[in-house]
Amino acid sequence: MSARPRIARTAGSGSFRQRYARPSRKLAHHCALALSLGAFASLGTDAAWAADDTQTAERPQSRSSRKDGTVLPPVVVSSSAQPPTLALSEPASTGSRLGLTPLETPASVEALSGETVRERGDLSVREAVSRATGITANGTPGNGGTALTARGFSGQGSVMQLYDGTRLYVASGTVTFPFDTWSADRIEVLRGAASVMVGEGAIGGVVNVIPKKPLRAPVANELQVTGGTQRTARAAFDSGGAVNENLSYRFNASYGRSGGWVDRGDSRATAVSAAVRLDVSPAFNVTLSHDDGDQHPMQYFGTPLVDGSLDTTLRKKNYNAGDSEITYRDRWTRLAAQWQPNERVTMRNQFYYLTSQRHWRNAESYTFLPASGQVRRTDYLEILHDQEQVGDRADLKIDGQLFGMANTAMAGFDVNRIHFTNSSNSPYGGTSTVGAWQFDPGQFINPPGIATSPRFRTHTTQYALFGEDRLKLTRQWSVIGGVRLDHAELERGNLVSGDAWRRTFNNITWRAGTVYAFTPALSAYAQYATATDPLNALVSTSDAQKDFKLATGRQIEAGVKQSFWNQRGEWTFAAYQIVKKNLLTPDASNPTLSVQAGQQSSRGLEASVSVELTRGLRLDANGTVLRARFDDFAEKVNGALVSRNGSIPANVPQQAANLWLTWAFAPQWQLGSGLRYVGKRYSNNANTASMPSYTVVDASLQWRVSRRTALTLRVYNLFNRDYAESFGNSGAQWLLGRPRAAELSASFYF
Repeated sequence: MSARPRIARTAGSGSFRQRYARPSRKLAHHCALALSLGAFASLGTDAAWAADDTQTAERPQSRSSRKDGTVLPPVVVSSSAQPPTLALSEPASTGSRLGLTPLETPASVEALSGETVRERGDLSVREAVSRATGITANGTPGNGGTALTARGFSGQGSVMQLYDGTRLYVASGTVTFPFDTWSADRIEVLRGAASVMVGEGAIGGVVNVIPKKPLRAPVANELQVTGGTQRTARAAFDSGGAVNENLSYRFNASYGRSGGWVDRGDSRATAVSAAVRLDVSPAFNVTLSHDDGDQHPMQYFGTPLVDGSLDTTLRKKNYNAGDSEITYRDRWTRLAAQWQPNERVTMRNQFYYLTSQRHWRNAESYTFLPASGQVRRTDYLEILHDQEQVGDRADLKIDGQLFGMANTAMAGFDVNRIHFTNSSNSPYGGTSTVGAWQFDPGQFINPPGIATSPRFRTHTTQYALFGEDRLKLTRQWSVIGGVRLDHAELERGNLVSGDAWRRTFNNITWRAGTVYAFTPALSAYAQYATATDPLNALVSTSDAQKDFKLATGRQIEAGVKQSFWNQRGEWTFAAYQIVKKNLLTPDASNPTLSVQAGQQSSRGLEASVSVELTRGLRLDANGTVLRARFDDFAEKVNGALVSRNGSIPANVPQQAANLWLTWAFAPQWQLGSGLRYVGKRYSNNANTASMPSYTVVDASLQWRVSRRTALTLRVYNLFNRDYAESFGNSGAQWLLGRPRAAELSASFYF
């Protein structure tokens, strides 16, 4: 039970809870358990389905149950009752475009409601999604701080991030938006090969942030102000409602700043989102939205190791240059339309215009020199990205029959034009030495004769045709398939030499799966899916990579999902194997050349559980265990070829788990506590350097002062653990996570 008051919510902005469970150790044990449960449940299948029919008319419609796209009248969530924690029965657009629920989808789909995310104190998308099953963060300033790892694959080329189903094409491996959870209605996660849904990339998974939408309800507002340690201050505002019977809106804005946990660790960020929806008729609506994000994160690239270990006396030192800079500016404008002429046909279209500007100017690599007690700074990099993307996505869904069986079919297209300009001071140089404990940070160094200027520009034209179909062979058994054809034409021009080239990429990806529903609340599934991954980033393909094709992958997955205890709890279990081929590896006969012959694989188990143990006491837990390896891969070391076969890829933990306990111990009070565990990760492919596993505990206490006011105290990293989130400089420095910090928030509802 949430102790803070909740504003009225409608069926377009409802809330549901994440599900978790502990990682399994033995696949055979879990498969036997799943089969036993399925056999037991199937004994009462007919009765369960009959009961479901009789109760249908009595159930309230879910947030997405209306097919005409309209929003139902507002539903007020009482503070005296546990809010819904289930998501298995809520349609998830990231796993399928057919409007299927996770119970109906042959894939691992998870949803985090924005309300739950903010209640836990997860202010960034990275923090929020790394509480999902099997997702861990490996962000650095160089990748925008948002890179993730899933199912043994790391980076933004393998774990894609979307905003309301739309992707900004990654340039040089950097995605910086969305970043703030204040504007999120929910965050959906699709784990595993997902190129058939979103195109090249996403062999490890997809994270889709779905923003708050306009409300057809009385206007409701929320204001939140926060202050805390590390000179932290934030303010956020949210407002939504109906202007009249045809026009509704949503507006939210947030601003935050902090002094950080290292010297000169100041940061600030602003996010503004606005949307207006016009219901032209009951069957047709149009929504215009605009989002603007401005980030200035900490200019902290890590702490150098001393004799391969962390020296805590250097914990707060920031060795970056005194005039360092990191800025991200993103703008997203979207025009969406939906037309549903009848209950069987739905047409949707979204036109979007996206821009992103990024600027780095930093000394990024630090090496401790034991003989002198100094730190050598290298890699003085200055880079600017200027990216513009215009695109349109449309689809048509038809519910009908095929050979006398219920069938839902969907077809659509996606087209984009992307312009990208990269400016830099390449070839990067600059070296300086400062004292490890006392030093003047100095200024950024550009080597003589090198200046920051435009280096290359690319123009990419992309289009895709996709389709998906679900055929119900029986009332309980359905088969689901999808296919996607991607075509991209890339033009790259060298702005220094004047050279230019053009390359075309064509790929077909597909998936086929089946779902068997033993009861309306228990289903088992299996699927086979293919995927493609870029070698780095499609729109910034280098001269050296222009003759290579995209990496390819395939996945086999099976699992079980169930809602139980009269929908007070749910659990999921999945087993998978993924193989990725066509990795770049040095040629055995000539290590100075690269060939596409490498292979990487992973197999693992994932489990999650969410259960309301007693009234007001809820447990959410999840875990994963996996085995990720290079099967055929080598690296060039001092001019010689060195095999990495059998090594674990860098930044991939073999175990990860999350737990969150919420206890409403009094009518106006709620206590929350969460645990995040990330296993050991290697910081090079040779597996000679590693970052130790870590466990971080967070806690919160909420007091509902009145129906319109709530206070929340949060403590992050309660036991003040030192831990490495990621690494730099080939493992010689660690990017350390936040030490213990406390914040007090006041929320006002009016």
